[in-house]
Amino acid sequence: MQTPIMDNCHPQMRPWRLGGKLVVLALLLLLSLPAAAQSSQIQVAREFLIAVLRGDNSAAYKLLAPEVSNTVSKKQFRAAVRPLYEQGRELGRPIALYKLGLRLGEEAQPRYFYAFSFKSDTLQPTPRVMLDVTFRDTTAMRILSFGMIPAPQSKRK
Repeated sequence: MQTPIMDNCHPQMRPWRLGGKLVVLALLLLLSLPAAAQSSQIQVAREFLIAVLRGDNSAAYKLLAPEVSNTVSKKQFRAAVRPLYEQGRELGRPIALYKLGLRLGEEAQPRYFYAFSFKSDTLQPTPRVMLDVTFRDTTAMRILSFGMIPAPQSKRK
């Protein structure tokens, strides 16, 4: 027994009607899935450093804040990341978050930073070096500054 709706449809439209139900069902399913989350600062920082350590300077350069990429040429950028790349060749590419926090920047404005250490340093009491990435504020998703800093060493008595 056909439904009254199907009785009123042209015979060629009946398959479309069934297909339409499937399309609606598929759309409802897609809408019920959680939206893709935006990357966090820590993910962007890690993505940047991994690109630098594997020598993908183009990908890393794209993650810089506009005020940085407007003042630093690609050639200058390659020179700036070279020490990080070399350190990665020496210590291995795998990195891990070591610490994060706030640092006072120019005009006492806080800057959010993430410091990563090389996983090969995990057996050391403190890492030999940290890879540092800084963001302008909590909402920034582009890198304001980066560098390699010696890890704090314990003071000898």
